Amino acid sequence: MDESLDALVEAYAGLVVRVGVNLQPGQRLVVRGMVEHAPVARAVAAAAYRAGASHVTVLYVDQHLHRLAVEHAPQDRLGRSLPSELAWVRALRPDGAALVTLTGNPNPDVMTGADPARLAASVPRDLVRELLPLLAADQIRWTMVGAPNPGWATSLFGEPDVARLWRAVAVAVRADEDDPVAAWRAHLADLEARRDLLDARRFDAIRFRGPGTDLVVGLSPRSRWLTAGHTAADGHGFVVNLPTEEVYTAPDWRRAEGTVRTTAPFYLAHMSTLVEGLSLELSDGAIRAAHADRGEAAVRRELDTVPRARHLGEVAIVDGSSRVRRAGLAFRDMLFDENVGSHIAWGNGYPTTFAGAEDLDPDARVAAGLNQAPTHVDVVVGSPEVEVDGLDAAGRAVPILRGDAFVLVDA
Repeated sequence: MDESLDALVEAYAGLVVRVGVNLQPGQRLVVRGMVEHAPVARAVAAAAYRAGASHVTVLYVDQHLHRLAVEHAPQDRLGRSLPSELAWVRALRPDGAALVTLTGNPNPDVMTGADPARLAASVPRDLVRELLPLLAADQIRWTMVGAPNPGWATSLFGEPDVARLWRAVAVAVRADEDDPVAAWRAHLADLEARRDLLDARRFDAIRFRGPGTDLVVGLSPRSRWLTAGHTAADGHGFVVNLPTEEVYTAPDWRRAEGTVRTTAPFYLAHMSTLVEGLSLELSDGAIRAAHADRGEAAVRRELDTVPRARHLGEVAIVDGSSRVRRAGLAFRDMLFDENVGSHIAWGNGYPTTFAGAEDLDPDARVAAGLNQAPTHVDVVVGSPEVEVDGLDAAGRAVPILRGDAFVLVDA
């Protein structure tokens, strides 16, 4: 790695620590990633200690070991975690720890040929059930960030050009700016202004219309628009993912009608499958049919086997100024790829986007209209050809996006 790239990685790690989790002196940090993410994990650890961290723990996952489990583990042990494997999650909140999760698939073909049923069963749902409520309710400070690595680069470029991938990531997360932290503060302020405009309108629904798409997603009176800039239970701000270009909310899971076609491919990570050309049919709030040019079987298995996966948990607005789009790369990683355009997500809805939901148990949240599920899959449905409107209670349309430009103004 040359000196300029070394400097970029150091600046990136500092951004993760200072903006992502906003680590405070004396705070503990946990970093989760794959074994191939080790160089980035170490850079983040170094930045954390420079920021005054009391202790940094790095937890690694080995995809090849996961493949061995899919092939050989007893059926009744697939997807079940040991108590010791759940203990670190249960310690996060009492310890006041922050969490960084690294993404960027180093072995995208590692599950090729695996039995789909056993692969689906191998997802550690018990760990997800422990971790997701902490994150969804902002009980701790957490962030998700990319970790460029040779395998990820090869899947994109046909060669392990990690430097090229780092340059694209730098554009997407504003690490190429002279002062990345200041650039992020300005960007978050812009997103917050959009959030306030949307919240003030109190739209009853959001409508997407374009080629292959005519979808109305109903909102609840309790739906609240957010950005990725959050405030944790300890009162400190943080950014849940770098990059981010969205303003988003939770729909009423019972209210979605129409058809929608994805406008960008996405990687269904826990099924190790690239999905392209996905079309969904929804009625009475549920996905009734799913067809795809590629990856259809994996999508259907997800929808069929994961509880409440057929209902929506998020709707998000992203316009053409997106820095991820400017990077000019399909990253094959939803952390990045969801930010190229407006999107919806099936599965879990976040309590922070639904007024009063943080005081409800999961069953009460569902009864109130907020979906709860052990999955959350974002799919991009926006493009310059897709119009996005807000609908008021009488069905009157107010333009939000036209030609991929954010056009909503004060009422």
